[in-house]
Amino acid sequence: MRRAWDRGWQPADVVRIVRRDLDEPHVRILSGLIRDELGRYERLPARWQGQLDELPDEAWRADRFSYATAVLELYRLLLALPAIEPAGPAPGAGVLGPPVHGEPKMLGRIRALLAKAEATGFPEEAEALSAKAQELMARHSVDEALLAGRGPGDEVPGACRIGVDAPYETAKAILLDAVASANHCRAVWNAELGFSTVVGFEADLEAVELLYTSLLVQGTAAMTKAEAAQRAGGRKRTKTFRQSFLLAYAGRLGDLLAATARDVEAEFGSSLLPVLATRAVAVAGRAEEMFPRTVSTRVRGVFDESGWRDGRAAADRAHRASPQPRELRPPAHP
Repeated sequence: MRRAWDRGWQPADVVRIVRRDLDEPHVRILSGLIRDELGRYERLPARWQGQLDELPDEAWRADRFSYATAVLELYRLLLALPAIEPAGPAPGAGVLGPPVHGEPKMLGRIRALLAKAEATGFPEEAEALSAKAQELMARHSVDEALLAGRGPGDEVPGACRIGVDAPYETAKAILLDAVASANHCRAVWNAELGFSTVVGFEADLEAVELLYTSLLVQGTAAMTKAEAAQRAGGRKRTKTFRQSFLLAYAGRLGDLLAATARDVEAEFGSSLLPVLATRAVAVAGRAEEMFPRTVSTRVRGVFDESGWRDGRAAADRAHRASPQPRELRPPAHP
């Protein structure tokens, strides 16, 4: 496990790979190994404690032969892990960054809004909740940028990794890239290992992770509903429909999210531009440092017109602005 940390991996990254390539018993064994290894350190880097808390609690019980076989299979996979770009310092590496003091209140509100949007069975309510969450994210990003601009300027961009799982991983990576770009971050996709590394300032990274996860859940639900309607009409080619749907959903949301961010930023006037420009240069520099060599990926063509049309419509619904609040006035005198 220590060798994995030194090669740039974090607990969630290793769990993701093991879950993809092996089985749940291997994940249970891995979780125990991670807990044992990380228990040696007095303090963990930012984000590591949260990943540790999400590990499965139950140990895997089996006969000795099955257990030994699973351990050897896990050992072989861990030995083969390649070196990747570190998304932060490893435990015991000295400087670990500022301690985590809990989630900001604004992010807690955003998380609650998105959770309601995912859970509700009423599309209009989900649309309004998602739109409000997106607006709050944009304002939170601007507030953090202005606050940092007034300070000594010692905050530097960080990075986090977000899983991009099959199927339709290309469309999912495009959606994550759209969310990252709208929130002043850069996303670099590693198709072979199944994740994207998002580079940006901490408040923006939190927003990207929240919004991407929620929009993916909502998009998948909308795709399933649209696909059922297609099947009811006698269609059978679902793979091209899904691919076209998700690509259209991701592309359209990219445009809409960027427009929302611009509208919010315009409210603050020209004084915000130098601050955002400085932070954009810092993020771009950090991304170039982490990924000096990247390549462009050709996206397969979209062949299903119905999937494309339904995907764009779902994106519009997910982003539709909530009703404007009415102006409150004191009652008129009699």
